[in-house]
Amino acid sequence: MSLFPTVKTGSAYDINYKKLYEAGIRGIIFDIDNTLVMHDAPADENAAKLIERIHSENIKTFILSNNGEKRVKTFADAVGSDYIFKAHKPDRKGFIMCMKRMGTDRRSTILIGDQLFTDMWGASNAGIRSIMVKRISFHEKYYIHLKRILEYIVMIFYPLRSKKGVKELEGALR
Repeated sequence: MSLFPTVKTGSAYDINYKKLYEAGIRGIIFDIDNTLVMHDAPADENAAKLIERIHSENIKTFILSNNGEKRVKTFADAVGSDYIFKAHKPDRKGFIMCMKRMGTDRRSTILIGDQLFTDMWGASNAGIRSIMVKRISFHEKYYIHLKRILEYIVMIFYPLRSKKGVKELEGALR
């Protein structure tokens, strides 16, 4: 188990999803807040177009969030993706359920998110690779800001992480 993402990039919008497909990825689990939109923002045209573009590459998407049902369902419906709310990330159960519902496995699934202690740790707990994106905005709840301080300290050691699975994912980063 690792807290570290497999790879890091600037934005979910900068990833070459065609190359992810070529690398064997068939399912992507997304976080919402500060990954696809600003914290608590509704789905926007950019998020909907991104999910549509990913689907056109024959990759399934899934929204996995610790938020409540109203927030997650509204967002997922707007972008055309399946979802699980109140996922209790980093618990691996939600990740495993996503893969089951997408018909994918650990090798063909990745997580894209912005938080180390929920998204990356959860993906690691479930045995899947992950791409950590920079948060879209600094507008977050106070307790997330506290976690960000700890994330910063932990990420100092990111260069020492295992390189397993990195090559395939790095090819998709622009």
